[in-house]
Amino acid sequence: MNKTEILAMLKKYQNGTLSNADKDKLDAWYLHKASNSNIQLSENELEDSYEYLKSKLPLAQETKVVSLWPRLAVAASIVLLLAAGLFYFKKPKEQDIQVAEKPQEIAPGGNKGILTLSNGKQIVLTDVSVKGIVAQEGNQDAVTIKLSEDGVITYIVNPDASKETANSFNTLSTPTGGQYNIVLGDGTKVYLNAVSSIKYPTQFKGNQRVVEVEGEAYFEVAKNKNKPFIVKSGNQSIEVLGTHFNLHAYNNESVIKTTLLEGSVAVSCNNQKAILKPGEQSNVSDNLNKIAIRKVDTEATIAWKNGRFKFDNDDLKTVMKQLERWYGIKVEYRGDVSDVRFNGGTFMNKNLSEVLKVLELSNIKFKVEGKTIIVYP
Repeated sequence: MNKTEILAMLKKYQNGTLSNADKDKLDAWYLHKASNSNIQLSENELEDSYEYLKSKLPLAQETKVVSLWPRLAVAASIVLLLAAGLFYFKKPKEQDIQVAEKPQEIAPGGNKGILTLSNGKQIVLTDVSVKGIVAQEGNQDAVTIKLSEDGVITYIVNPDASKETANSFNTLSTPTGGQYNIVLGDGTKVYLNAVSSIKYPTQFKGNQRVVEVEGEAYFEVAKNKNKPFIVKSGNQSIEVLGTHFNLHAYNNESVIKTTLLEGSVAVSCNNQKAILKPGEQSNVSDNLNKIAIRKVDTEATIAWKNGRFKFDNDDLKTVMKQLERWYGIKVEYRGDVSDVRFNGGTFMNKNLSEVLKVLELSNIKFKVEGKTIIVYP
């Protein structure tokens, strides 16, 4: 068969008018092309291609193309063959029959972190070879740092070590597309979101437990009524005795948000102080004359810790900032999108394309160009 005949058959297949005899001819031609290829597709790739091909079957005219054919092991009807292929046909100016490659998916983030010790040494925590004891800090190995099988950094204080040992500080940070968990020397659990960091002493001495945070972190503070736990971020300070709360304090965002889930916290900033109750969130900003407090959906606030995106009447730019940090993308806006709001959500372990489909239900459009997402109203 020549190219003109093949293109005519493909158009008939698209329109549902292809005869059984012509299906057999097209089937034989397709298998012949496949038998001359060194490329093989896994079952998952074949299954994944089905939905893509259904949406792309119409013959394209202006698409970047590559000459690429999957190898199929057994004969099947053209319906199965076309559904199983990763590509769709097009007719370029040269009348060559070629296929367009499926766009590259943007994968979600995962368990990634960097631990910086007091001597400046950095340990990449995504490296499986560092499981178990990863470091010792202080004289007489005062503190042992361990990495568990499920990826949690834990600080174990040696009770027999000299109390006169000078304290040392470590920093745990996460890159774009990374999250990490840590258990501090007092037993406090900290969940660190993407593009965030926490600086802390390897053991808490004196009459306070003080840490510094940039970005977003969720705290489950170990109770100690004699030694308050203090979290510093920018001009804000949070004081607790033992409670659960979320701190959202990214440098590129103007508002620091502290959300209380249980217990109580005292938020201080610029000589002002406010006590939060469970379910309340404080907002601190240079643009605010006082600490603003409001009721919020706490489940939405800590959804990231539980592997979800959950939106509670969030504006578009707030939502896209989450995606930028998690998928490592850049977002550009074309047109006025200030009135777009989102409710609901999805899981963070999905590829970006699946998340964008959920957001498009709110009548917003996205165009993906490499790692840049263009947003249209």
